[in-house]
Order: sequence, then structure tokens, then C-alpha cells
Amino acid sequence: MALKILDTTLREGEQTPGVYFDGHIKLAIADLLDEIGIDIIEAGHPVVTEDIHEAVYQIAHHGYKAVIAAHARSLRKDVELALESGVQFIGIFYSVTSERLDQVFRKDLQAAVEQITKTIRFAKEQNPNILIRYTPEDTVRSPFANVLKAATAAVKAGADIISVADTTGYMVPGTDHNMYDFVAKLKDALARENLQPMIAVHCHNDRGLALANALDGYRAGAEIIDASVMGLGERAGVVDLAQLLIAVKDIFCVEKVYKLEKLMDLYALVSRYSGIPVPKNFPIVGENAFTHCAGVHTHAAVQNPVHYQSLNPALVGREMRVALDHMSGISSVQWALEQLNIDYDQTLLKRLLARIKQIGQKGRTVDLNELKHLIEWCKKHSLN
Repeated sequence: MALKILDTTLREGEQTPGVYFDGHIKLAIADLLDEIGIDIIEAGHPVVTEDIHEAVYQIAHHGYKAVIAAHARSLRKDVELALESGVQFIGIFYSVTSERLDQVFRKDLQAAVEQITKTIRFAKEQNPNILIRYTPEDTVRSPFANVLKAATAAVKAGADIISVADTTGYMVPGTDHNMYDFVAKLKDALARENLQPMIAVHCHNDRGLALANALDGYRAGAEIIDASVMGLGERAGVVDLAQLLIAVKDIFCVEKVYKLEKLMDLYALVSRYSGIPVPKNFPIVGENAFTHCAGVHTHAAVQNPVHYQSLNPALVGREMRVALDHMSGISSVQWALEQLNIDYDQTLLKRLLARIKQIGQKGRTVDLNELKHLIEWCKKHSLN
């Protein structure tokens, strides 16, 4: 099944408290996203600030291969500003939950649908080639009848994409409220109206299930999945981009070629300018993602990494590593010495292992540079 990845680091990512990227940094991030091969880059919500508007404009006119998108409320002024920015895609959102309609918008469903369709028609009148995504915010907790009515009207008004938003991370695979069933039900209901828009999924990570829910949606027929670098976004964020890319390439065998070796550069850039470090134990891009520690693990892994790795680190331009600390065994030290092309005997091995364990008990590891100094120490000094 054809799949498009939408990266929303520059829009949803900036909804992370304290995160803002200056315009030139946004361009640098967009450069890497485009080089990796991301299909759609959501550049921001132009109405929020003048600087964001300028950044969206610059990104839209930069000549990227990716489709450049802007975010907009279901308001004419938001759409006008997005169109001014020169984007190729506008994501329009409006909630149709009963509570939000009653308590926030103070209008009934029919009035909401009229506002949504009026906004979409306006955008299409101004630019018939613009891609329009309509998102019923908090889709999965809204009455399905409301979602279907709004989505049907939106597509008839010109929307090309309907996004299923799990705005609060509510969905749980394998339960009565799961993304697979919701997407399948929505696609079937729209098909009965002879409507076949693309379906997107935007999954929040409040329960730690965003990626699982997104993949559930893909299996049910969703053609677009939203993600961001480090999963940045509101509260616990959204789907992590690197984890999603590995899943669709390594598990679902999506044919599109992505330059996954650029992910490390992308994550380093976003981490630096967001002020949020990449956790060491983060899958794919974390410092420890392909590092083996315990002696039993390393003994097997240095002979054949597949004993303790289900992913090949070469997918993202990385290599297997072995940590040297209090958990190390002889095989770990042997591996490290071989990396340094250093000859050794059993006496040196035992002395090095003893010293490494002592250092590890202080709460740190010995890297290869330190190991060189440790070798000289052990050659000249007895451990007694």
C-alpha cells in the first residue's frame, strides 16, 4: 500500500512547551527532512506569529521535493495567510465532539459543518490545486455520526484528505477503541457515499501507544501518517519519526527509498535547537540503541549480532558497540582490544577486566580512548 510520511516537527513540535526554532534553523531542519525523503513537511501555522508566517513562506518557496503544508483553523483569515505563504497543502481542523460544540463553539453540528465546508470551498476557489486536509479534532472520541457527517461534507466541498486525530492518545490496539477498526469503518462509510479521500492518522502518545496506533491505522488503509522528530508535540507528543520510518521500511517493506543514514544528523540538529536531549535509551537514534553491555549478551553479540539485535544498525548508518563497565566479561574486553588492533595475552585481559569493573562500579563506562590509557597502566602496574 502506498504510504506518505508527514513530518510535523515544525508545527506540532513547536507545541512542545519551551520549543521554538528560529527561521534559519527551520530551513536547516526542512533541508534534512527533504534529503531523507519525507513526503510532506508541515511547516507551521502562519497565523500564530509573523515570524512563523515568514518561515512558512521561506520553506514553501525553497524548492523542496516534499509537499509543504500549513496548518489553519476553519477560518477564512487562517486560510488566506496560508495561501499567501505559497504552500501546496493546507490542513484545516475543527472539532465536532458534542461537548466542544456545546461548550466552546456554542453552535450545533450543522452550523459547524457549514463553517467547515465554507472554509474548504474558499481555499479551493483561491487555488484549485491546493491539497486540503480536514481534521475533525479529537476524531476518535467524537460521535461517529458527527465525524462521518463532517467528513462527507468536507470531501464534497473539496477536501482531499480526512485526518483521523487521536488527539488525546485514547486509542489502544486490541480493545473496543482501536485505530484499525475506526479507520476501516470510516473508509467503508465514505465509500458507501462514493467518496474515497486519502486517510491520514495523527496519533498522540499519552499512553505510549502512538506508533502502535499509527501502524494499526496504516494496516486498515490509512495512506498518510504524521510524525515528528523525537515525537515532539503537545503533552507526551506524537509518533517518533525515526521509529516510524524503521517500522515502515523494516517491517512493512514500504518501497520508497529513504536516506535513513541522515536521521542521526536530523536528531542532533533538532535536539540542539529544541534544548531537548535525545534519551540515551531511545530506539534507533539513542546513544545506547545498538550498544551491548552484559557479558552474556556481548559474548553472543560479538560472534553474531542477531543473537541480541533485531535491527541492523547499518540501516541508519550506525554500528554495534560494546560498553565496558562493571557488567563486562572477557569477550567485551577482547572485542574492544580488537577494535584498537592491540595484541594481548590472558594476563593483560584479566587485569583490564578487573580495572574496568572497578571503574564501572563508579557509575561510568570506559570508552576506547580511555581504554588506551588503561592498557598502558595495566602493562606497567600490578593489580596487587
